[in-house]
This record gives sequence, structure tokens and C-alpha cells, in this order.
Amino acid sequence: MKREAKDVKVLLSRQFPERGIKILRQEGYGVTVWDKDRPMTQKELIENSRSHTALFCTLSEKIDKVFLDECSHLDIISQFGVGYDNIDIYQATRRGIPVGNTPGVLSDATADVAFGLMISVSRKMGYLHKSILRGDWNYFRPNANLGIELKNKILGLFGLGRIGLEMAKRCRGAYNMEIIYHNRSRNSEAERETGAKYVSFNDLVQSSDVLSVHTSLNQETTGRFDKKVFDMMKPSAIFINTARGQIHNEEDLIHALDNGIIWGAGLDVTNPEPMLPSNRLLSMENVMVLPHIGSATVETRNKMAELAALNIKEFYRGKDIPNLVNPEVLKTG
Repeated sequence: MKREAKDVKVLLSRQFPERGIKILRQEGYGVTVWDKDRPMTQKELIENSRSHTALFCTLSEKIDKVFLDECSHLDIISQFGVGYDNIDIYQATRRGIPVGNTPGVLSDATADVAFGLMISVSRKMGYLHKSILRGDWNYFRPNANLGIELKNKILGLFGLGRIGLEMAKRCRGAYNMEIIYHNRSRNSEAERETGAKYVSFNDLVQSSDVLSVHTSLNQETTGRFDKKVFDMMKPSAIFINTARGQIHNEEDLIHALDNGIIWGAGLDVTNPEPMLPSNRLLSMENVMVLPHIGSATVETRNKMAELAALNIKEFYRGKDIPNLVNPEVLKTG
């Protein structure tokens, strides 16, 4: 879609990296940045969006039918993130609103967090760091604070896309781990690169020493890791989730950890987010929880801002949107 630059008004729902804002301003667009140190309420987001033609947002914003009914005038929505389960894609498409995202650029950063969580849980690093703060580091006890080793173990990946592949390469290279995975479809390239073996979901759960989740959130994956699944896992297994908190059932995970059904868990995502500081997972010995920092590096966040801005820039130049989530929207135009 072509508009005169002076007629383009872009609302940024957060204080995103300057790299993306600069791209938009260089095009001559009007740019409004939400300047408060808190998210907008949905009411505020609707009210602010009414005077803009484009929305630059992130996964915490609720872009549902209510929002889209009120803001159907928007030309484009560009999401600062690879996931877009906060956006009702069907309703956006019905209204002819293209939705962009920022895939690819956060794969390394997120895989680093998954890899770090695996190591931290295997050696109880988070819990033992807190033990120093409690004054519990006193004398050497040969049978205390023991972790488990990762070398030559089996890494199971639920989802072998870009992030899962990077996790596989790290585990293969550092610990010579055998890689198994379950996907909707096979990833032949990843199989060639890492020796990964495609298995059924049940085989994945039953065989993995470390089971790392790298799938999108959808109807099939919501609540997929529940009591039934945790009961199938090895008692020595570590569960890692850096995808979405809704993919695992938290009560069932706590039950599995309490009862030795699995050995430990590393989470960069929770349900809800943010997690309450009183949550029992935060005090468990074999658990490490992070505040959803998968993409939190200077380099990655800058690249995400660039991509999100580029989606808007190319759209208004009448070119293809580089990272279009709903290509079927082109048929509605």
C-alpha cells in the first residue's frame, strides 16, 4: 500500500530499541512512542491506535477481535517478536490487515538461554547460588548438592525449527548428545546437520534425558505437557521450556518435581507472566526460572526492531512485506 510519508502514523506500544525507530523516522513517518514504564491497557491501546495508520507492538499486547473491531482502519500490524499468539490472525485477515513478525534473528539468543537453563538445572546452580545468600555455605559434604552430567545423554526436541536446531547444535557439539525430535513434519536439513532422529511423541517423552520445547503455541500444543506426559518421562529427565508457558501445565509440573517423577526443570516462560514471587517453583532445588529473556541481548533486540520497522517501511513503499504472517490477506485486498 502506498501513502504519502507525511500521512503515515506509526504507534509503538513500548520503548523499543532506537534502531527501529530511526528507520521509521528516516522515512518521514509520524512516530509516536508510548513513553510510560508500563504496558498500555487494551483501552489505552485502542484509543491511541485510532489516530495512527500502523501499529508496532509486542506479544504482551492483546490484539483480539475487540481491538480489531475498534481499529479496523489500521493498514498494518508489525510484531516485535517471532511468536504472534497474542494476535487474532483470522480477524486481522478478515479486515485486510497484514501482520508481520521478526523470525530468525532471535534463534541464537533463545537457544543460548535453553542451553544455559539445561546446564543450570543439571548442576542446581540457581538454588545453590541462593544458598550462599542464605548463609548455608559452610563445610564440604561429599554427598550434598550433587548434580547430573550431560555428556552422551539424549536431547529430545519438541519442535525442531530454527531455535531447536541451534539448541541441537550446541548440545551435540558440547556434550556429544544424541538428538531426537518430534515435529508436525520431518526436518531433513536438521537431520543431516546434527544426526537428529525423528520419533513419535511418546518415544520422545519416554527416551529423552533432556526434553526441550521449541514449538509454537496453538490448539494442539496448549497444555500438551501435563501429568500424563510427565508420568511417561524418565525420573532422571530435565524439562526445558523457552517457548510459551501455556504449553506445560504448571500444577502438573510441580507435582512431577515434588514426587521425583522428573529430575528438574528450566523455564524461561511461565503461565501467567509475570510469575508471582511466592510461586513454589522458585524455591525448588532442581528448578531454574528466568523472566522470559530468550531474546534479551543488545544485538538480537536491535535486529528485531529493524525487522519490525522494515515490515512497515516496505509495506508503505508498495513492496512485499519481508516477514508476513498471513499471506492470505493479499487475497482479500
